[in-house]
Amino acid sequence: MPKLNLLRASVLGALAAGVAATPPVFARTTDITYSTTTAFGGYSFPGIGTFDKIVGVAKGELDATDPHNSVITDISLAGAAFRTATGKVTYSHNFYILVPTNRANWNKKIMYEPPNRGGKTHAALNRGAGGNDPGAVTDPLVLSNTFLWPRGYATVWSGWEDLATDPATTLTATLKLPVAKFPGTPEATITGPAYEYIVTSGASFTLSYAANSASKDPSVAKLTHRVHLDDPPQLVDPSGWDYVNPATRTSIKLTTGNFIANDIYEFSYIAKDPKIAGVGFAAVRDFNSFLRYNTVDDDGTANPLVGITRIYTEISSQPGRLLNDFRHLGFNEDESGRKVFDGLMQWVAAADGINMNYRWSQTGRTERNRQDHLYLEGLFPFANETMYDAISNTTDGRYVKCTATGTCPLAMEFYSSNEYWVKAASLFHTDPQGQSDAPGHPMARLYNLASKQHGGAGNPANKGNCQQFQNPLDSAPVQRALWVVLDEWSTQGVAPPASQIPTFKTRTLVPPLPQSGTGFPNIPGVTYTGLKTTRYRFNYGTDFYTTYVPTVNPPPVSAPYQDNPANGPIYPSYVPTTDSDGNEIAGIRLPELTAPLATYTGWSLRAGPQANDGCEGTGQYIPFPRTKADRLATGDPRASVEERYPSYASYHSAVMRGIDDLVKNRFLLCEDTQEMFDRLVADGLAAGVPPPKGNVQFHNEVPHCSK
Repeated sequence: MPKLNLLRASVLGALAAGVAATPPVFARTTDITYSTTTAFGGYSFPGIGTFDKIVGVAKGELDATDPHNSVITDISLAGAAFRTATGKVTYSHNFYILVPTNRANWNKKIMYEPPNRGGKTHAALNRGAGGNDPGAVTDPLVLSNTFLWPRGYATVWSGWEDLATDPATTLTATLKLPVAKFPGTPEATITGPAYEYIVTSGASFTLSYAANSASKDPSVAKLTHRVHLDDPPQLVDPSGWDYVNPATRTSIKLTTGNFIANDIYEFSYIAKDPKIAGVGFAAVRDFNSFLRYNTVDDDGTANPLVGITRIYTEISSQPGRLLNDFRHLGFNEDESGRKVFDGLMQWVAAADGINMNYRWSQTGRTERNRQDHLYLEGLFPFANETMYDAISNTTDGRYVKCTATGTCPLAMEFYSSNEYWVKAASLFHTDPQGQSDAPGHPMARLYNLASKQHGGAGNPANKGNCQQFQNPLDSAPVQRALWVVLDEWSTQGVAPPASQIPTFKTRTLVPPLPQSGTGFPNIPGVTYTGLKTTRYRFNYGTDFYTTYVPTVNPPPVSAPYQDNPANGPIYPSYVPTTDSDGNEIAGIRLPELTAPLATYTGWSLRAGPQANDGCEGTGQYIPFPRTKADRLATGDPRASVEERYPSYASYHSAVMRGIDDLVKNRFLLCEDTQEMFDRLVADGLAAGVPPPKGNVQFHNEVPHCSK
């Protein structure tokens, strides 16, 4: 692809300024092509100015024999179509950059985000201007309220997983991966057992890999169906399903109509042409290394971000699991031994890795109470610390490799209560046998946002597929505070607050059953089953844990899925305890928990035909009774709003103590206190807190913000 004239001009400008244009030896992003336009409709941030929007495609190549790359499963089998004349493995991905036009006003720091399933998720941290084309936002009210750009940060996104789209034609971040082939003349197609977990209401389902043959014999390809997770799977007669296109065999359909919404279908089949998904780790490493350390690519095209001093990541959920494995596998060291990321802001990733560095990988899968149990997401090591695992008979930790090379990043491990129920997050900070608290790693802090559901704030007026209303607790203000803490830790050496997690020592980490052991009250109309995801070491066939090539897929399992030793060795995991209201005790406690109007949980159960199966990432919002009479009429054990707050002043004081405690402990920025105060006051009045009397005015006057 020819270079654009503006890129040639950039190179000439760099040369005129005395910047060397010698192609690098390492950081094997070999070629970048991009265009530059003015972002935000020309909006100028005070003290920073306008921003450039830079959109382009990067190409890279990897030496499969280099120890930095040989850890990637199947990389030595990359097909000839994905190799250079010298045998290097090739890939390409797109990227998207927003940076101050006047680079002198740039703080020389990057927020880098590996997107979630191709989508940019920075909006919560950044207070808006989201979507896959944030540079197209022009509303000055939105832009002036953002968090990162007024501080002079550049923001960068790039593709790391294959979304079957052309990197050059989409704003969704995607990566074009190589395909593995058996070597020879001609090359031979690789086939093997693949597996799809299907929950859809559509007419068809697209397979992750094409089927090798059109055979519908159950020994080659079979579809099963069930309603509840613990129902025995029922074989769908071969006449009841078919390939949408028998020639390409890339999707399946039912012959009797649509898939039943929310029911579970599973498809096991022989697939062909596995993608080498682990190349995504190298794509993230090498693109960021190029931006950080190089001035030009191999053709002399200028790096648009010369002068970087810090790169911090920001993620939500799935890409955090990518970065967990990224650390563990040693990818924070580039090919010349240099550090890539200085700090990781990990939101709702917790103890899990990603189903990526294996043959027949499916990176979009994520295990929760009811879904995607049979993909390889939870694999030792779970924690940052180095520990011994008796089940695998290995000693390991996420920071082992980077410690040996001096390339470890700092980490803010920030996650929700939901991760304890659906992701076995206690393994993040206990030994693998679940017998003792882990000591904690000096380069990481763990923060549980108590009683929070997965991801963003839920709609407290909507139940969706669940039995109770969604949990509206908002993580974003705490995340912004922790971002500042991370930067101060990295640039000034200011230690962050101590980890805030449930522990055995404080008796705030317990088994989910019996209910009385957790402290969760018996609330009328609320079902408690203690449902929690079990972390197994599954059997994917002989030598899988050395080759990462499954010969059995899916692994053999039996119902029930929870705590069934027949499914393999179990890693014990635990959940946080609650107070008498049902709100968690350990972790960062928002004012909604210290001046409560409701019970908030990280777990929930399904309604409808799938009743009492897990409702996945959703939590619960269970309001308190408004009055004592309401409480007595229903037998609710929780005190009513009327009993808790006899006056507006009593509620106001409780709210202000909660806000001030967060600020004092560096979990809330002063700039976020007014919005939080206004929202909590409105919530209190709506829930039955008495309004202020007369002309008395109560304000947001946070003591630790006036010092």
